[in-house]
Amino acid sequence: MRTVIIVQARMTSTRLPGKVLKKVLDKPLLEYQIERLKRVNLADEIVIATTINDTDKPIIELCDRLSVPYFPGSEEDVLARYYGAAKEHQADIIVRVTSDCPLIDPQVIDKAIQFFIDYKYDYVSNSLERTYPRGMDTEVFSFIALYEAFAEARVQPEREHITPFIYMHPERYQLAQVVYSENQSSHRWTVDTADDFELIKRIIEALYPQIPKFTLEDCLDLLREYPDWSLINAHVEQKKYAA
Repeated sequence: MRTVIIVQARMTSTRLPGKVLKKVLDKPLLEYQIERLKRVNLADEIVIATTINDTDKPIIELCDRLSVPYFPGSEEDVLARYYGAAKEHQADIIVRVTSDCPLIDPQVIDKAIQFFIDYKYDYVSNSLERTYPRGMDTEVFSFIALYEAFAEARVQPEREHITPFIYMHPERYQLAQVVYSENQSSHRWTVDTADDFELIKRIIEALYPQIPKFTLEDCLDLLREYPDWSLINAHVEQKKYAA
């Protein structure tokens, strides 16, 4: 079974354009994320699913520099882009992460993949019911489920967000949830606004020079030391999925 991590990435974010290539310590956020994803033991490949737009050429240039495969597809029909990437790279198991999660912990991803493999579910997530910090979001699902979503999903939110067609049909798919040892869902470590970026910047600047392979637990320890940092983006509301 071939397991492929597919990261959707584009430059035209509505709230913080160009966020995936914003730099901390002279390195783009997407490069930090790729560096961390390369340490996922149970994945065979990483693919960046970007778009055919000229605005996303800098993402392709980064992929070329880092020797990471990419797949350019539709900006609007993200589900088609995702399916195309999975098919081209012969994925049996797909791991979905988004490019606004540069702190994602490879151990968190390995745990979700292992759970998926051990119990033979169609879809495993750690974010449908949150216990992990936002920014550790991981979804694992079968190529068959992705193909069925690609072939059958009709409404725009299902085409844009990729997995709703799967997890909104529990009568059809075997779904499972991975939970953290304690509820840390109040933390927001994703980048969607300038305030989000400021928090991520501080975390990377504090941890990366000393612990380049820092973990989820290292982030939690840091924010216990500097609890006021979590207030930087506490007011930011996550964009809602509209059914």
